[in-house]
Amino acid sequence: MAGKGLSLDEKYELIIRNLEEVIGGEDLKELLKSKKEVSVYWGTMPTGSISIAYFFPMLKIADFLKAGLKVKILIADLHAVLDGVPWNLVDKRYDYYKHAITVILKTIGVDIKKLEFAKGSEFQLKPEYMYDVLKLSSISSVNDATRAASEAVKTARVGNVKVSGLVYPLMQTLDEQYLDVDIQFAGTDQRKIQVYAREFLPKIGYKRRIELMNPMIRGLVGKQMSSSIEATKIDLLNDEETVKKKIRGAECVTGEVDNGLMALLRYLVFNMNEDKKKFVIKRDKKYGGDLIYDSYEGVEKDFKSKKLHPLDLKNSLADEINLILKNFRDDKKLKELYKKAYA
Repeated sequence: MAGKGLSLDEKYELIIRNLEEVIGGEDLKELLKSKKEVSVYWGTMPTGSISIAYFFPMLKIADFLKAGLKVKILIADLHAVLDGVPWNLVDKRYDYYKHAITVILKTIGVDIKKLEFAKGSEFQLKPEYMYDVLKLSSISSVNDATRAASEAVKTARVGNVKVSGLVYPLMQTLDEQYLDVDIQFAGTDQRKIQVYAREFLPKIGYKRRIELMNPMIRGLVGKQMSSSIEATKIDLLNDEETVKKKIRGAECVTGEVDNGLMALLRYLVFNMNEDKKKFVIKRDKKYGGDLIYDSYEGVEKDFKSKKLHPLDLKNSLADEINLILKNFRDDKKLKELYKKAYA
């Protein structure tokens, strides 16, 4: 059984490891001390095709499941159309996202018995939910909603804020209540919405939730992996040659570790099968032969000291990523759902 045999401290450390920020850490400790089942939700919009960046939140969800938490994954179809997805495609993208996320978790190798999916429109269109949206709108200023949405909503980021962009953070706030969870987990780009939720939910009679935040992962090019910018990401269904080409073209300056490749190593490669993970840099004997690492820190040390060349790192990382993506390339159902969602 998930979480069985772990002490309270071990559960807590498993839940918070590799996070960027925890708001309500002491509340989390108290929840774990109580005998109630602790629940957490993570939400995503079915927008662009899923990239390998989805492994980062899924590895944390695996931690939550291992710690015995009940996990709800919200596929927020209404949020997606509020952020620009065509209404006629959103259901097809929901189907694709649900299956792809399930395959990611199976690839990680975690027990998903305490995992459930929720579709936003199945509860967000109910009268009581919409009534609460109106209640929040009546106590929130335009500035409150704009500030909350500023990093998470596309129309808010480009400066031409649509009304839908202002509704978005109000709905995400209410999702905590209507999914009946203790914790919301998200990336740091959602921080302003999470802070808004902690401030405003009590004002309409609901409790504050614990907020957990993952670091945002660097893109292969630029600051962040983006579902809408192909060069920044590796798609789950990219073929082997495309993966190699993208990794060869990734930003990676000798000796500098603040790049997307090192982030993939740290948060993905060394967290997959972490108890037995070895990362092998294959090199010709005339260049010193293979390098074998059992920790990210070892790779980082050699890269900083320029013992490890960027090209050798790229070639070996491409092999690792292609091995991870084999499950997706072999999944016929995923390919069919993808074609329908992005026709």
